[in-house]
Amino acid sequence: MVGNHVSHSNIKTKRKFYPNLIRKKFYLPEEDKHITLKISASALRTINKRGIEVCVKEAREKGYLK
Repeated sequence: MVGNHVSHSNIKTKRKFYPNLIRKKFYLPEEDKHITLKISASALRTINKRGIEVCVKEAREKGYLK
């Protein structure tokens, strides 16, 4: 997403808004291995709330993971 950086004197210059991505390693006990995911901060909160097993299962069903 793009937008403007607005200074105190109201000068506008172009800037970019980047997603808040995190590289995070998770342990899957049912497969006895670690996986590394590049996820957003909001997705990390979802994983903490619902559990990594449920989220990985849904991601595989939708085709996001192999």
